[in-house]
Amino acid sequence: MNFRNLDLNLLKVFDAVMAERSLTRAAERLAMTQPAVSHALKRLREALGEELFVRQAFGMKPTSRAEGMWPEVRAALDRLRGVLDPGDFRPAENDYTFRLAMADSTAALLLPHLVVQMEAVQALANVHVLPLTTRDPRALLEQGEADFALGYFPQAVAALQSLGTMATIRQHRLYESEYVCVMRLGHPLADVELDLDRYCAAHHLLVSFSGRPHGFTDEALAALGRSRRIMLTVNQFFTAGRIVTHSDLLTVLPASFVEATGYKGQLVERPLPMPLARVHVDMLWHLRNDGRSAMRWMRERLIQAARAATTATIAA
Repeated sequence: MNFRNLDLNLLKVFDAVMAERSLTRAAERLAMTQPAVSHALKRLREALGEELFVRQAFGMKPTSRAEGMWPEVRAALDRLRGVLDPGDFRPAENDYTFRLAMADSTAALLLPHLVVQMEAVQALANVHVLPLTTRDPRALLEQGEADFALGYFPQAVAALQSLGTMATIRQHRLYESEYVCVMRLGHPLADVELDLDRYCAAHHLLVSFSGRPHGFTDEALAALGRSRRIMLTVNQFFTAGRIVTHSDLLTVLPASFVEATGYKGQLVERPLPMPLARVHVDMLWHLRNDGRSAMRWMRERLIQAARAATTATIAA
């Protein structure tokens, strides 16, 4: 390959297809036609002399060569965007798309306040919320699949703090809450002391983003030599709230997220009968976005949205 003759626009196409794993979605992202994206990949393949993708029934699978190239290509493109950043983001004039990875409960809590701020300045920006299926979003940020990740990431945050200034992921604490036991109004346990025996004898619903069959509550119970029966596992707080209001299942939620279920008026909150660490909701982003004016603007909006949301929750 002669680098001097390489069309660097092909790397933008490569990056989009790697991120989307789909020619159609990559074309939409780049405002190109699908044939144009396909042709660009063909030119890049010919320039490199190696296959980069294999067509599958549900998208494009990258080869090992593509997987090896992508982190360096993504980093180079991000550095170039940083150099070309005008340094003075004007939300009412500059179009921008922000990608936020968060769970439904965090989105329900923060996004109404974020939208109020954006509408107040007539921002042209768009916000895409990506599903969060992990307690460790560092790979999403490292690979540039999300600009920000918001949620409870205890292991990831601990690892970042141990690295100190060497960490490539930045972190900001948005707010904290405590776990509570949640049940329906009129539940047999709603008007009695919720001790450990009654709690363990009940049937439970677990909210698990990753699909793990156990959570922090089960780890706390195991430390006491106890366990509970999890009858149902779901991956959304809204779903949990709806099911709990129509059953005798107990669930454990951060107190600040009960409102996000949409069923707060039909639910009862009780202190847990065993100690559980507080929930710290953090915002994470990659160092490459630290100095970009658009990213700084969105970081401040998210901090303000969290402040407004938690103030409203306390007032309620």
